[in-house]
Amino acid sequence: MRKQIIIITFALLSLGVQAQVGNSARVGFETQCLGVEEDGSQTLRAWGFGKKRKDAVEQAMKNAVRDVLFKGIKEGMDGCNLRPMIMEVNARERHAAYFNKFFADGGKYKSFVSLKDENKKKSRESVKSDLGTRWSVTVRVLCPKLREHLIKDKIISQTP
Repeated sequence: MRKQIIIITFALLSLGVQAQVGNSARVGFETQCLGVEEDGSQTLRAWGFGKKRKDAVEQAMKNAVRDVLFKGIKEGMDGCNLRPMIMEVNARERHAAYFNKFFADGGKYKSFVSLKDENKKKSRESVKSDLGTRWSVTVRVLCPKLREHLIKDKIISQTP
């Protein structure tokens, strides 16, 4: 009986260690500020995950826009907005139908993201796992244009 307890305890402890290692693998995949352009747009390095590179790049573009909208950009160089564009608590849930359509594959979010700053040979990195590949992409989020669109759609109010 005592031997079984020791084996179960060891198994539980080893699972706990694996869970901690699994969570630490996410460190470093935060959207990073690379700079702010004269027009107010932000150049970011964002990460996306997918079985194919195309899927991961699209996910990275979505993640960049989501972070600008709901989290703010806290990693990387100074200059990007630390505060999210949408300050309303639970805005994503409150406007779920709007944002589900906005972030759908090929959705409206693509109008506010550009890959023109990307040097494809140098700026994309990948990290492979059994489930797929995580790619980083250099994207420019057109913040002023995005803000105007959200004001027009009455998601945020116009500030002076």
